[in-house]
Amino acid sequence: MGSRLLPLVLATAALAAGAVGLEGLALWLGLLTVPAAAAAAFVAVSDTLEGRPVRLRAVTSGLALVLVVIASAARGNAPTGHAASPFATWGLVFALLAYGVPFLTWLLEPLRVPKPVRAQRRLQPAEVDELLSRAA
Repeated sequence: MGSRLLPLVLATAALAAGAVGLEGLALWLGLLTVPAAAAAAFVAVSDTLEGRPVRLRAVTSGLALVLVVIASAARGNAPTGHAASPFATWGLVFALLAYGVPFLTWLLEPLRVPKPVRAQRRLQPAEVDELLSRAA
């Protein structure tokens, strides 16, 4: 299993490098983020297909992958010597938010109110006989 934190760390580093003005480094970090995000998304989807309850992680990882690809494409198409498009910055910001959603739901999970389980009433022997006689 690959690390789920690697794309998060790489995307954060790319965003920080872009904010500081190191556009070349931000581009390369963004391009390195794409395969790491793809691996995390593929692992999450395969876990979902195996029946594990990780559907939210699969959806958010896939969404973050799309956003990282958009951000990398926007940063890669920026003219040389100019700042990157806002799509690059906002794509990484929203990708980081998408990676944070499963963590937030994990934090808020203890606040969920469990549904009360209704006890099923057992049938009396007379009721069982009556149902069986109707079925026959």
